[in-house]
Amino acid sequence: MRCTTTSCVPTSTCYPPKLKLKLKLKKVAETQTHFENKCDDYYDDADNSSVKLPLPSHVKSIISTSNPFVKHCLKLRHSSSYRHSHGSALVVGATPIREIYSFQKSLQDKTVGMDCLLLLDKAEVPEGIDDFSVRIVRVSSVVMKKLSGVQSTESIDAIALMTIPTSFFNVDNDQENADCQRWFPSPHRILVLDGIQDPGNLGTLLRSAMAFRWGGVFQLPGCCDPFNEKALRASRGASFQLPIVSGNWVHLEALINEFQMKVLAGHPESSGDLKPVSQLSQELTDSFADVPLCLVLGSEGSGLSEKSLQVCELVSIPMAGEFESLNVSVAGGIFLYMLQPKNQRCV
Repeated sequence: MRCTTTSCVPTSTCYPPKLKLKLKLKKVAETQTHFENKCDDYYDDADNSSVKLPLPSHVKSIISTSNPFVKHCLKLRHSSSYRHSHGSALVVGATPIREIYSFQKSLQDKTVGMDCLLLLDKAEVPEGIDDFSVRIVRVSSVVMKKLSGVQSTESIDAIALMTIPTSFFNVDNDQENADCQRWFPSPHRILVLDGIQDPGNLGTLLRSAMAFRWGGVFQLPGCCDPFNEKALRASRGASFQLPIVSGNWVHLEALINEFQMKVLAGHPESSGDLKPVSQLSQELTDSFADVPLCLVLGSEGSGLSEKSLQVCELVSIPMAGEFESLNVSVAGGIFLYMLQPKNQRCV
């Protein structure tokens, strides 16, 4: 789906196409990733050692932004390669922390761990996360401001250092094996992101997919890191709750074949298309009610990739006036709502 109402992210800087990744908790594995992070790379020349920077057990408070642990957290916030090499990410704000924690309590097998919780000096532990069994480190307002990336710390009451969830899979370097059942335990509805570079749009799409009970998200090459700070802010914790797989068309086709999925793609209606474009309607969505489905959404700037255009059935959102298309997160929200699992529909 094209984005014509918002400016696209500049492409003058991009991440290396292959970066090392370390997943923690139950299973540690090194792999590679293909994220295109446009606002994340000015710490990528830092030491990307896979050895996690320790926070000595005797440290109860931090007041200086020069503290090595603060520098470590800043690198986690700003650098995708550093995040994935350490298997950790910063979650800013009590609300997303609370949502992640609440979701984890509903799971039999936990997918996320919390290394520590950073709170303002003398501030109370926010309601809803006060029963955490986690190490608490007090920080000064200067440190909190530096780590949160916001001008005022009045709205920021907590920051959590969390492990990247075991429900995140990067399969870029494995061209042969596709463990689709492990990736997506509920594959009836899978959102596919084709080069979504804007972290705000990506985070919003993740949150919408979570809200409408989709089974997970598959990221094709060129997508923003779902643990980018802006993506995390927009997703409000959904990055830690949805199964997310980062791969390519080889893996996606394996998924489609494994579950015999129909593949739709959001696309503007245009008389110049080489293939027909159906209009989204209740009748159309009802016809897919019992069919496993992938929905592909294209990048903000160039729309769907050539491969997506070839493989997918194209569907447009009917609109009044002369508008060509909607912002990808807006259009995605409409598609995700209309195509959500019938027996779980939110009305």
